[in-house]
Amino acid sequence: MPRIHFTEPDGTEHDVDATSGMSLMQTAVFNHVRGIIADCGGNCSCGTCHVYIDAAGVIPAPKPSERAMLGIVPDKRDTSRLSCCITVTPDLDGLRVQVAKNEF
Repeated sequence: MPRIHFTEPDGTEHDVDATSGMSLMQTAVFNHVRGIIADCGGNCSCGTCHVYIDAAGVIPAPKPSERAMLGIVPDKRDTSRLSCCITVTPDLDGLRVQVAKNEF
């Protein structure tokens, strides 16, 4: 079971056991990580699950739909991703995820 490290916008940290096959968004919500609103329920249509990922090369590049949604998020960085678009796999063990401040 991969262990994921989440940091909330206020700096609160959570180390959670994630279930392979779930999205990072689902993992955060189910483990009470604050800051991920997930208005669209994980359908890549709102941008309210914006996070910063510290895992270049471990996670596949974003698909066109995710890239388009990232175009509307505030405070976009090179490490920005939508957590609903990232599926947990064993390779993500130790992943560090910072939840972006949600200004929607």
